[in-house]
Amino acid sequence: MKALVYTNPLEMALQERPYPKLESNEVIVQVAAAGICGSDMHAFHGHDPRRKPGLVLGHELAGTVFESASPGFEAGQLVTANPLITCGHCAYCREGRDNLCANRTMIGMTRPGAFAEFLAIPAASLIPIPTGMSLIHAAVTEPAATALHAINLSMRSLARPLPEIRSLIIGGGAIGLLTALLLRSYGCRRIRLAEVHPGRRQSAEIYAGCSTYSPLEQNTEESAFDLVIDAVGAVVTRNSALTAVKPGGVIMHIGLQDWASEIDMRKLTLAEVTLLGTYTYTMADMYAAVHALHEGAFGTLDWVETRPLDKGAQAFADLNEQRTASSKLVLVPTV
Repeated sequence: MKALVYTNPLEMALQERPYPKLESNEVIVQVAAAGICGSDMHAFHGHDPRRKPGLVLGHELAGTVFESASPGFEAGQLVTANPLITCGHCAYCREGRDNLCANRTMIGMTRPGAFAEFLAIPAASLIPIPTGMSLIHAAVTEPAATALHAINLSMRSLARPLPEIRSLIIGGGAIGLLTALLLRSYGCRRIRLAEVHPGRRQSAEIYAGCSTYSPLEQNTEESAFDLVIDAVGAVVTRNSALTAVKPGGVIMHIGLQDWASEIDMRKLTLAEVTLLGTYTYTMADMYAAVHALHEGAFGTLDWVETRPLDKGAQAFADLNEQRTASSKLVLVPTV
């Protein structure tokens, strides 16, 4: 089978790889669509020691069950998948917080990912998609679930409901845009989005009704937002988030571009700011995201761009050089 392989930092190559082995309680998925995530770009840059050269990346996917060694799925079923492979028996799994599973592994990181014609994955990770749902849209389930999980966590800490608050999203990539779209669906009317790329600002304005600005050209308003979502996670965006949040407000930290930085702990403490981190999504979030996408809570997704898998190396290069304004590129194998 053909697979797009991370061969070295800043290098991707289309290679022939063996067809996956079908293990007990697993399935082989014929991949129809696989999205490029920011964490795939992080690996591409050589900044993720967990993802080593020689790996097939990709963990946002949709496709068809091709073979099954599980009684729960049969060939021909259309599915998306939770890329987190969890144990099901640790304390976190028993509590329904399986995203924090102490024994978790992940496709596209600890085992081959979805930038290939076929993928082996435990059947327990599969989610059937509704009849008539686009497979391209279904491949957006994973980042959509990330946004959904983050917003649900944020709502627990906000003093007032979403329709009453003012929110700022830092970063107009897929997570930032999906977060804006879902906030709008939940009734949040005052959404500001910071993004340096003019094309992504335009997408946020057109598809999510955001008021946008470039942080390179305009200062972030101080102490002005009830909820600030950092979908980048750089040193500068963390500082901007803390500048922007109101006393008593909430900062939701999603992105992880930089792994460490200092922040203004004095403001965090004296202004009684809630700083939250979020990691991926639970299986319940994945199911909820599938149905939210199918029911239109994230809009039309017309901003999603598709590329053939055999042009995947160019897609990574275009993202790296900012030659595309799309917040999400989805690779489509042609078997």
